[in-house]
Amino acid sequence: MHVVATAGHVDSGKSTLVRALTGMEPDRWEEERRRGLTIDLGYAWTTLPSGQDVAFVDVPGHERFLGNMLAGIGPAPVVCFVVAADEGWQAQSSDHRDAVAALGIQHGVVVLSRTDRASAQRRADVLARTRTELAGTGLQDAPAVAVSAIDGSGLGDLRAALDDVLAHVPAPTTTGRVRLWVDRSFTITGSGTVVTGTLAAGTLAQGDRLELLGHVGSRPVVVRGLQSRDTSHASVEPVSRVALNLRDVSATDIRRGDALVTAGAWPTTDVVGIRRTTGVAYADVPERLMVHVGTAAVPARLRPFGADHARLVLDRHLPLVLGDRLVLRDPGSRSVLGGARILDADPPALRRRGDGAHWAERLAGMDPAGDVLGEVAARGAVQVQHLRRLGLLSGNDAAAPAGVRVFGDWWVHAPVLEAWQRRLRAAVQALQERDPLAPGLSMGAARDLLKLPDERLLSHVIDGARLERDGGHVRPPGSRDNLGAVEPAIAELERRLTAHPFHAPESDELAALGLGSRELAAAERTGRLLRLRDGVVLLPTAPALAMRTLARLEQPFTMSDARQALDTTRRIAVPLLEHLDSRGWTQRLDTGHRRVVR
Repeated sequence: MHVVATAGHVDSGKSTLVRALTGMEPDRWEEERRRGLTIDLGYAWTTLPSGQDVAFVDVPGHERFLGNMLAGIGPAPVVCFVVAADEGWQAQSSDHRDAVAALGIQHGVVVLSRTDRASAQRRADVLARTRTELAGTGLQDAPAVAVSAIDGSGLGDLRAALDDVLAHVPAPTTTGRVRLWVDRSFTITGSGTVVTGTLAAGTLAQGDRLELLGHVGSRPVVVRGLQSRDTSHASVEPVSRVALNLRDVSATDIRRGDALVTAGAWPTTDVVGIRRTTGVAYADVPERLMVHVGTAAVPARLRPFGADHARLVLDRHLPLVLGDRLVLRDPGSRSVLGGARILDADPPALRRRGDGAHWAERLAGMDPAGDVLGEVAARGAVQVQHLRRLGLLSGNDAAAPAGVRVFGDWWVHAPVLEAWQRRLRAAVQALQERDPLAPGLSMGAARDLLKLPDERLLSHVIDGARLERDGGHVRPPGSRDNLGAVEPAIAELERRLTAHPFHAPESDELAALGLGSRELAAAERTGRLLRLRDGVVLLPTAPALAMRTLARLEQPFTMSDARQALDTTRRIAVPLLEHLDSRGWTQRLDTGHRRVVR
């Protein structure tokens, strides 16, 4: 199916034309039929001579209902622009033209309606004026058809023109994420909540779990049933008019302008950076305005950065991405101010003086197709999934641009990575110079220093900075053996213990050498000493030397046997034997005996 929205001034005969083409009544309200005035969106469908199915979204033409018109035309890729041949181009025609231009619609048909009320010359004049007015829009070269819905003349030509136009509309994406802008929500007895909208991309299926992004937050919903053209389907592909029967949500909780999206696949934002595509320069636009996107109409505040770029702050979060087109409207005059395209769907906060100017300069230089390198550079580091959600990447095998380093699912700007490495290296080196006995900068302190977005990046920063990880600390390479000023004292202690391996120094002897717990811990980290409980300090070779001696004893042996064989005291023998037990080299048999484990 294709979806075509109507456009055109009030009383141009849009609804009459849709009725003649489809045989269906597009006006849904009794008041509309009584007054002969379309107020809200209407829907109808038919099959063209080629067999192509087409659905129409009929929009109101009166200026008071411009918001409803924008909700109808917003999600539609094709437009049927109607001008009454007897009345000619009207003020509302200009509003609708501006909306078409703002939305960047490139496919459509121009219809001169009510030709039974106008002479041939009048029809020619109106068509010439219409061509002039549509110049510069996507409809400037659209086929034009003269039609009278009253006598039926031209309807065959219109169907043929629609067939030809729709044959040249690019095929929509049937895979990937869904974003369905809701245009109606109601309850059907026995079925529950039903919402309708135009499916522009992706595929919907019965049983799908979606996320409802509404006026009051988000919530999960399940698609119980799915219809298109009053027919139930297991799945529906774009572009189609669809009705979804939803589970777990009340119709009163859903409004026009809400969106049903693939769960977890869309970012939401209330601040965007935009570039003007049509309309009034931003310096001349009021600060408070109405922003239309999809079926949503959201009040917003505009901060201009020159004539063509601005920052929009929306009154609520919307699922917006790079390239989305917006219509800006003056809520006072009800007129369309122009169109805009999103260049930055997740702009940085402007906290410091000069941030705005810096961001505006970057915004002005952005490629409308997306600047991945610029986005990564602006953030320093970003997860690749976030780039996909913003619309900057498609597919699962996107290659990182030059200047970006990839670590798992993180893309890091190379200069930012280098800055992290320099900062960490400087901090580790400064600590080493200030306190050679320190075990190094703790991993926690390193994370706090760099303020990394993900602690998993720290190992890559350490490796890139050519630093060493030692347990839970980061040290300069080769610094593990550097004991600084206490080196002579450690060397003296090593000399003594080499001569008498099991004569551990008393605490006063250690104090005389200037060796406290901190100095001894540093020596132990470098593998120079072994510390046992109760303040016993030996060489790391002491356990192996002890085993050689104990193995020569008659097994099992007592504590007294071990003490005498090792030429040491009970103060040293007890923790040493416990250490050997813990390593599985000796085994305690009872309170008084041990044996060497062979």
